[in-house]
Amino acid sequence: MKRTGQKLLRFDRRLGARFVAGADEAGRGSLAGPLVVAGVLLDYGSLRDHRVRPLGFLNDSKQCSPERREDLFRAVVGCAERVAVRVIPPGEIDRNGLHRSNLAGLRAMLGALTPPAEACLVDGFRLGPSAPEHTAVIDGDEKSAAIAAASVVAKVVRDRAMRRLHTLYPAYGFASHVGYITPAHSAKVREHGPSHIHRRSFQALCYLSEDEARARVTQAG
Repeated sequence: MKRTGQKLLRFDRRLGARFVAGADEAGRGSLAGPLVVAGVLLDYGSLRDHRVRPLGFLNDSKQCSPERREDLFRAVVGCAERVAVRVIPPGEIDRNGLHRSNLAGLRAMLGALTPPAEACLVDGFRLGPSAPEHTAVIDGDEKSAAIAAASVVAKVVRDRAMRRLHTLYPAYGFASHVGYITPAHSAKVREHGPSHIHRRSFQALCYLSEDEARARVTQAG
């Protein structure tokens, strides 16, 4: 596997700051389960030699296998100056809206890392004036080590949570799709109805009967 970590680390080092914070989320597009936001603070004054080697395969979490993500999670926790995580439950997403919940979570993560963060990076989103001074980096989890590290932490924490929730709601197959929309997941929702951890504010076709879903698709076409 290609060692992408050095490229991502160089991106952050070019900022000229010692402490670089990155924030990202996992589960934004999921039909069930929480949204998990994470922040990681890297100290580039001490992140060198043997301390940086474990980050050699660091990458956007979506580009990594589950096994690689688990390895990287341990590497990030071992190398980072600070790690912050917030789990936003489905009920809060339904009350406040997905985008608003996401922005509030990302702001909280940067706030938890500042100070000492001198440079704050977020994957894609401007977080508004109440957030610490930050830079929105498009596709940041493929460019910045701090954002990629936050991406890995958020994804691993969320996947572990969904596997635990599978034991409470075994009928839905959360252990395999971790709450995202798949044909099998949609079929189970139609069969059993949505669980307590499904996001009811989402206008998902699988919340409808097959006849209702077919009519909705026909109208849209």
